[in-house]
Amino acid sequence: MNTVAIIGEGLLADTVCKRLSGLVIVRRKDFSEDIPAVDLVLVLQEEDASSYYFEAEQMLRPRGIPWLRAYVSLGEGILGPLIIPGTTGCFQCAETRLSLAGSNTKEVKDMLMKLVSDDYVPSYTAAISQAGASYMAHIISAETDKVLRGDRANTEEHLYLINLSNLSSTIHHVLPIGTCSVCGELRDDSAEIAEISLQKCLKLSNSYRSRSMNDLKKVLLRDYWDSRTGIFNDKKWGLSSVFASAAINLPLGLYDEITGGHSHSYVDSELAGILEGLERYCGVTPRGKRTIVQGSYSQLKATALDPSTVGFHAEEQLEQPDFPFIPYDPDSPMEWVWGYSFLEARPILVPNLLAYYSMVDVGGFVYEISNGCAVGGSLEEAILYGIFEVVERDSFLLTWYARLQVPRLDISSSGDSELILMIQRLRAVTGYEVSLYNTTMENGIPSIWALAKGGAEHSVNLICAAGAHLDPIRAAKSAIHELAGMIPTVERRSKERRLEAEAMLDDSFLVQEMEDHSLLYSLPQAEERLNFLLDERNPVRTFAEEFHSLPWQEDLTEDLKHILRVFHSLQMDVIVVDQSSSETLRNGLRCVKVLIPGMLPMTFGHHLTRLTGLNRVLDVPMKLGYANHRLTRQELNPYPHPFP
Repeated sequence: MNTVAIIGEGLLADTVCKRLSGLVIVRRKDFSEDIPAVDLVLVLQEEDASSYYFEAEQMLRPRGIPWLRAYVSLGEGILGPLIIPGTTGCFQCAETRLSLAGSNTKEVKDMLMKLVSDDYVPSYTAAISQAGASYMAHIISAETDKVLRGDRANTEEHLYLINLSNLSSTIHHVLPIGTCSVCGELRDDSAEIAEISLQKCLKLSNSYRSRSMNDLKKVLLRDYWDSRTGIFNDKKWGLSSVFASAAINLPLGLYDEITGGHSHSYVDSELAGILEGLERYCGVTPRGKRTIVQGSYSQLKATALDPSTVGFHAEEQLEQPDFPFIPYDPDSPMEWVWGYSFLEARPILVPNLLAYYSMVDVGGFVYEISNGCAVGGSLEEAILYGIFEVVERDSFLLTWYARLQVPRLDISSSGDSELILMIQRLRAVTGYEVSLYNTTMENGIPSIWALAKGGAEHSVNLICAAGAHLDPIRAAKSAIHELAGMIPTVERRSKERRLEAEAMLDDSFLVQEMEDHSLLYSLPQAEERLNFLLDERNPVRTFAEEFHSLPWQEDLTEDLKHILRVFHSLQMDVIVVDQSSSETLRNGLRCVKVLIPGMLPMTFGHHLTRLTGLNRVLDVPMKLGYANHRLTRQELNPYPHPFP
């Protein structure tokens, strides 16, 4: 006969004890008394008591005894997850997921109000009733029976949440947290694990992806989305968009990050939004390895990336009051992570401030966001799309700052009926006229600047977007999807913040946030700043004239190797930092950060522009025939860019 230990006292523990009368029961008030060898331990409390759970870990994990907890918090009964010594996933993982994803629940808001006002009456009852205890005991008994029979399907990595007001219950998946201080198994970062050896990666039919959305759908929704315990806890479809768009909420504790997907299907857009959210989740901070390298560039330069090659803020920016970053000092110690240099074919140290987000890092020398971050069904796919993003943003910014008179593309010449129908639909539904421009730079990767222009009946004059891909048609479609998704948002914003936009026209440094850039160019008065692009005298070219088709490769890795050879010939490095975490690796998803030193990084907020040390913006216009001389810094566009 199986033996179960029950740790705890009170109504819940007593009721469970009666339910399990057919088993050998060992009762203990707490962990101060010795616990004999048992098959399962139930830790039952009528309030959240984290100290008990740490004690349970310390006592039971070395002995290999599985345990299950249940407690009451904010009017809910919480059961699980089943904790199996030797595996990841523990009470702290569950508490963290529950706390982050559930931060928007009514019960949490009630608790916060109670802290503010002693007179506030919450909507939940703190004490458990006999009915609540009986119902929880019923579920605990059933789960205990399943665990003892070896059936752990809905207990391991799962929580039961029981509403003690109406006795409804739900089951929620709890994804183990790789960085968990209790059960996490992070490796120390090292040059060895940063090594990259490209492997064969077959494409799906007529695609530059290695896994389909249908293949990913089950795991994305099962493992990552849950309103109470998921990495993502909310989703909304953009029903006002011309095409299908979806917004996904990523709760990060101090703030929520909204990621989005755009396609012709709401389901696919939702899945794309989750993938983008995983990219963001992995890019915020190291989650798959423990960073251990500290030192200055002067000390580590034999094996490190020179930070001066990636662009700094100008001296006059650094001298501004309250500027959030400090001047770079090669002798100042900092944290480093290992990446891989394809130019030098070796692991390379990269400042953590460049490998992950550094928007508000105290003592940081540079503003860095998601430039070059990408997620893929393989490492090779992630690297390819990371390169595309670096190229997309670089080509847009270089066109803007150098005011390149790039050719407008004849959309009808694309030969792609879907692209033409997309633009026709956007025009028919919204009234905006769409133009496409070829902003491809010396690397030859097709890059598109898409521009939607409103008429007299619109509150928005111009909206810009961009795309880059080996296939120019795919680059154009990506940019069109971005435009369509932005139109409703920018229209609403322009009506609400018209006076602010007009103030930004006179003072560029009022452009502080990402959304301010598109807001500024919603004004008709700002159009003259894009005359270099809109000039009717600029050439109009066909797709065939502007783009040379590459032979179709069944192996995506061959496309990647081709691009790497191009950058090698330009003496430009492609550095990859693997940002993958245990949460993504369990489903074969890889997240990377691609750095191409010398290329222009996207920044938001005019005061945070990064151009110092990036000479491409001065050299490439002449190299490509757009200028008859090397540009000077004084000739660069002084206004905030219009990237969304």
